[in-house]
Amino acid sequence: MTLLTTLLEPVLKHRFGVFFYTQSRVPNMLDIRFQKVSGIGLELELHKFTEGGQNQYVHRTPSRTSHGNLVLERGIITKSTLKKSFNEAFYEFKFAPLTALIMVFNEVGMPVAGWEFHKVIPAKWSVGALNAETSEMMIETMELSYSWFRTLDIPGAQQYI
Repeated sequence: MTLLTTLLEPVLKHRFGVFFYTQSRVPNMLDIRFQKVSGIGLELELHKFTEGGQNQYVHRTPSRTSHGNLVLERGIITKSTLKKSFNEAFYEFKFAPLTALIMVFNEVGMPVAGWEFHKVIPAKWSVGALNAETSEMMIETMELSYSWFRTLDIPGAQQYI
């Protein structure tokens, strides 16, 4: 593979890790593996106003950004520090905001894209339907609320994006 081919190769989305950080504890290595991550995105809210006598268009000005929850899916695991955080939030109403880092890696394991989420707290937890007729993996879904996030500038990654 030539350097030019490498530079033009699109980033594949199946090599990623989700890392959680706190001041007091770091989840175990099982808590970085997820089957699916969704909810990474921003939307610019626009304020619409009309101008008197102007019927051809409506003025739109930016007001703020908004985002949904971060949604993580994985097979259920029994030993999970992250699940402990969910239990503390839902059953004891104790919240210890986390910082979450989502990284996408290239074929040799180098980071090529990333996002950092701040003030992350549990918002919802659910388990997929149980079905005695199939032998599929049991999936848990974790939704996380966060205050804000930023796209990471990964040195050297521009050649892969």
